Amino acid sequence: MRSAARPSLAARVQNPDLLDQVDYRLAETPAEKEEIYNLRYRAYLREGAVRPSADQRVVDQFEDAPNAWTFGVYFHGELYSSIRVSVLTSEWRMSPSVELFGDVLHPQLDKGLIFIDSTRFVADPDKARNFPELPYVTVRLGSMAGVYFKADYGLAIVRPEHQAFYRKVFLQETWCEPRLYPGLVKPVGLMAAHLPTVREKVLARYPFLRSSAFERRMLFQRANERRSSSPAVVVSPFDHASIVPQQS
Repeated sequence: MRSAARPSLAARVQNPDLLDQVDYRLAETPAEKEEIYNLRYRAYLREGAVRPSADQRVVDQFEDAPNAWTFGVYFHGELYSSIRVSVLTSEWRMSPSVELFGDVLHPQLDKGLIFIDSTRFVADPDKARNFPELPYVTVRLGSMAGVYFKADYGLAIVRPEHQAFYRKVFLQETWCEPRLYPGLVKPVGLMAAHLPTVREKVLARYPFLRSSAFERRMLFQRANERRSSSPAVVVSPFDHASIVPQQS
């Protein structure tokens, strides 16, 4: 008797039970951050993106920037992947994309545009082999940030061989050809999508990227801000930069 065919990747990604198994955690403690730095090293080393190092960690000057959120993605209590989401404004310009492609981004930031810069996307090399849905689950964090901060554009710095994924899922276009980022041995290009234009098209194809206002607030509002704000008032971490989170 022929066994039932395994559902396609598209069907598995759309499975509503998938996100019930996901635990998105903002890395706040030294132990949480160190686990992610070690994961980055293992993932980059496996891909040949970094050279071996004695400390076996990948970390940079943007880890504790006030406009950056580093998340771990956990399944059954184990770290599977990680991504860092930075919010770029005319006042806050700290991120790898600005460092590498400042000639392209500074003029746009000068106009008052808001960007979501998703970087340091890595997956556990061993766990990812058996979990093809993992990239979609992880980059969902950048999609949620775009809604929460009412961003104009979503960014990604991507190696040439991975750009097809971002074109397919997020309808991103290439803004700048690959350049070599300090610490990496393979160049990355700059990709971007105008979020108000592509959002509904992307959500129609990938409904699992949708999120509730509550989920977005719990992920992107700092713990001290949740404690200091009333249930009816959500305080943006960038109120002084004229960013107001979207609540619906």
